[in-house]
Amino acid sequence: AASAPQPLPSSGPKSLREMPHPLATSSSEEMGPALTPSPDLLLPRSIADKDLSLPNGTPVDTSSPASSSSLLNRLQLDDDLDVETRDLFVTVDDPKKHVCTMETYITYRVTTKTTRAEFDLPEYSVRRRYQDFDWLRNKLEESQPTHLIPPLPEKFVVKGVVDRFSEEFVETRRKALDKFLKRITDHPVLSFNEHFNVFLTAKDLNAYKKQGMALLSKMGESVKYVTGGYKLRSRPLEFAAIGDYLDTFSLKLGTIDRIAQRIIKEQLEYLVELREYGPVYSTWGGLEVELSEPLEGVSACIGNCCTALEELSEDMTEDFLPVLREYILYAESMKNVLKKRDQVQAEYEAKLEAVALKREDRPKV
Repeated sequence: AASAPQPLPSSGPKSLREMPHPLATSSSEEMGPALTPSPDLLLPRSIADKDLSLPNGTPVDTSSPASSSSLLNRLQLDDDLDVETRDLFVTVDDPKKHVCTMETYITYRVTTKTTRAEFDLPEYSVRRRYQDFDWLRNKLEESQPTHLIPPLPEKFVVKGVVDRFSEEFVETRRKALDKFLKRITDHPVLSFNEHFNVFLTAKDLNAYKKQGMALLSKMGESVKYVTGGYKLRSRPLEFAAIGDYLDTFSLKLGTIDRIAQRIIKEQLEYLVELREYGPVYSTWGGLEVELSEPLEGVSACIGNCCTALEELSEDMTEDFLPVLREYILYAESMKNVLKKRDQVQAEYEAKLEAVALKREDRPKV
């Protein structure tokens, strides 16, 4: 008799350590028959064996990595590629504040140097604001729905807590935007996207945005409704396991993020109080001649503790929290990829259903 399919891991009280990683390799006994690839996800042999290439002629490797570790090795997102093999360099710098009648905003200089044939010039320099970066990411999600798009830094800040025009905030955002573009630049598919080309080269990006909106209005809202109106009957178990894992992953990281912020807040409050005690012991040592040396030692020890605590808080704020937030944002990006995949499957199921209904409606001979 066929064995019953194993239930999916729950996103309830279980920890991440207890949950099997959806990309990890395991024996057939552990995985069971429930996690076999869905038939509709398998490529026909004629397509799988065919050499695919990008519009610019760059070949596309459709082979699957042997393991999840080799997949991670192939999809390096950090700025660690060999400089000699690159043909596209992008940097974000020189933030400037613009004060207008209706609004105040910050723009950043985006400099591009390239030897690619898709570009008319070897070097470009344009200015972009945050909403332009957000537009680029949305366009990449629309045109490359099967790819994981790098996340952007959050747009909104809590009013009264962070000044979005302060030098520190602007520099932090500039670094994040620079990393965002560099990750796209290093991507073998996203870097050839036409919207990315326009973002890097167009002097008037707003004019291009308006053209895109006009084209969308000509297509009609009915098309948008039809493509997004299907409902997915059931998600295949292998993708459901990944979605469940991402939900738990985001939940755990969100908890760690809140705890870390609370620790930093308490550390800074303690640091303010601790700094007040050093001068107190120094003043006391001046009044008590016999206790002057030990009291000065206590004051110096408190000063060392203040320095160490300040460095610890800075390390958590500048190194730990930003990386943690990136993991959370990447998990959200992966969820968007799953949603796009669900939409494609729903449309495919709807087409099959429509074909079946047409066959039923045919007159029998």
